[in-house]
Amino acid sequence: MSTGPQKYPGASTAYWYQDDFPGTAMRTNTIVWHSTEGTSLPAYGGGASAPNFTAKPDFAANRLVWYQHFDFDVSSRALVNNAGGVETNTLNVCQVEVVGTCDPATHRRWGSTPHLYMPELPHWVIRDLGAFARWAHQRHGVPLTSGRTFKAYPGSYGAGNGVRMSPGAWRDFSGHCGHQHVPENLHGDPGAFPMTAVLAAAKGTAQEDPMPYYVNLGTAEPYRLGSGAWDSVEFTQEWTDELGHHPAGSSVWVRGACRFSGSLSLRVSGLEPGRTVQIRMSESEGSDLVQDHPIHELVGTGGDSFAVVPLVKRLGAGRAMRVRLLNTQQTPVTVVSAVVTALVWKEG
Repeated sequence: MSTGPQKYPGASTAYWYQDDFPGTAMRTNTIVWHSTEGTSLPAYGGGASAPNFTAKPDFAANRLVWYQHFDFDVSSRALVNNAGGVETNTLNVCQVEVVGTCDPATHRRWGSTPHLYMPELPHWVIRDLGAFARWAHQRHGVPLTSGRTFKAYPGSYGAGNGVRMSPGAWRDFSGHCGHQHVPENLHGDPGAFPMTAVLAAAKGTAQEDPMPYYVNLGTAEPYRLGSGAWDSVEFTQEWTDELGHHPAGSSVWVRGACRFSGSLSLRVSGLEPGRTVQIRMSESEGSDLVQDHPIHELVGTGGDSFAVVPLVKRLGAGRAMRVRLLNTQQTPVTVVSAVVTALVWKEG
């Protein structure tokens, strides 16, 4: 029944479970995508709940490291399969777990810990997932189609999430879907997974990014930062603002819809050793704060203290981004300088 090569090129078989959990041979026509909800390679109960593949990010090399646990055309074990119902794991399905989270609460809690957040996968992850989908299509005939809405978590959780297939629709399905679509299951992963972008990468139709715009703003002179309240950095020095998104002296430094990648370089004096100034990006619509992002910390060293904070995000249309600071010691500090340097890609 199996056709084509059973091992994905370059995948490690260091965690091979098929010998202990022989699956059912089948001819795969569907890929089910999962997210592990962790930052490391799961143990999968020694293989009892393992997928066919796990894709783990290598952030230093900007690539995915692949682990294979079962042959491509052998059933794995990551789906619930109720007795007497429709088949799930064995219904011509290859399963892929991506190490990361689809849960926005988990994403906020992990903060600056390097991790993948499914709604905001970087281009190199989409590239490598697309390469896997292309291989599955070329060598096994898995269609490069989906037709399914990938609903954001936690709305994607549960039997009645509005996107889960009926048993009949599941039997007839082929192509790419998520755990949230499989009947007899409750899980909502991989949330708002960028399936369209992955399939475009697989087809080679992904458009090259246009040239980015350059933004370089700072503070013209030191200023006093009081304690106990979040305060937006007002960028009073403008070296470059190619998009024109920064009104003179404003704390807004970029507006959506866009993607950006850059950093904030911060220098603070008067911060006692071990005390912190917290740093976060915050989104607003008009004058209303609508979303805070994970916190980074500058730790006092006794003299001047320094931090470089990454600024990487996708910003929706109609929203503006600020950087806010919170001085956690009881006495004021001086922000000697705060400099934003970023590349911005317009969207829409």
